[in-house]
Amino acid sequence: MASIVMTREVFLEDRQGRTFVDVVDDPEMPFDVVLKFFNDADRQRRMEEAEVHHNRPPLAGVVRELEAQPEIDQFLGEIHSSQTKRLRQAIGVVVRIIMQSRGWRKTGRKGSLGVRAAKTDAPAARHNTGGLAFWFIRAERYQLEDGMPYRAVRDRCQDRNAVAAEKSTENRRAKAGTLKKDQSNRKATIGGTGRTQSK
Repeated sequence: MASIVMTREVFLEDRQGRTFVDVVDDPEMPFDVVLKFFNDADRQRRMEEAEVHHNRPPLAGVVRELEAQPEIDQFLGEIHSSQTKRLRQAIGVVVRIIMQSRGWRKTGRKGSLGVRAAKTDAPAARHNTGGLAFWFIRAERYQLEDGMPYRAVRDRCQDRNAVAAEKSTENRRAKAGTLKKDQSNRKATIGGTGRTQSK
């Protein structure tokens, strides 16, 4: 599929994007770097593959490369938590616009990207201590409008267990039926023998 071209205009035409005018207009925010990063066709493909092949949020497919951009890393490393949070949220909107344009929809769930460090009294930008990303904690999950090509392990497991339980029930019923038939035959044999003996 052809890559989606994200511009400031496209972003601000979006209902949610319009609420981030402060991010778009702030010259200190590396928003143009964000747009250039996500306009790459290979990155958009990897975002889709994160969901299809790895069962992870689209951002997981590119987040390490995104955080490696010097301007992004430097800005997210600043102490101004409200500004850095706004940029991370705006990035989430960029991802949503791209994914929806490529035939995906939100699931209403979020996937983990990292484990946040504990709060300290020292003034410093909070980052993660584990996980995939250094600055991002969670990201939106998506699914294809036409349905996913592969089923989740949990769903397959439930189906397999249901089939196994059904087979087990059938086996018990068949075994019980055979037992009743054997008992019936035994009674008939004993009864027949008894009648023969009485003669």
